[in-house]
Amino acid sequence: MDYKKTTADLTTTTRDLRDIDGKTGNIYESIAIISKRANQISGEIKEELTNKLAEFASTTDNLEEIFENREQIEISRFYERLPKPSLIAIQEFFDDKIYYRNPNTETK
Repeated sequence: MDYKKTTADLTTTTRDLRDIDGKTGNIYESIAIISKRANQISGEIKEELTNKLAEFASTTDNLEEIFENREQIEISRFYERLPKPSLIAIQEFFDDKIYYRNPNTETK
């Protein structure tokens, strides 16, 4: 998923509960779906950030050799400006981009 092109809000907004539970019929089920997706997004972003910052890691860290890398700072700032994973998950839920199923309600 390309999180750079997401249309999620950068700040929190008030949501109507009827909009959230309208897709599943149960507010708790909807929140569980959103939270699981937010955890997935958070893990993906963390892994991507770790991989990018690993390029700048040095094997010999001395207290006297503390320096700032401009590229590393720019990468960190970019990830700080991204919407929170929960906001991205909510937007995906409303845009029907999340696949979910409930095995208890499926007919055999």
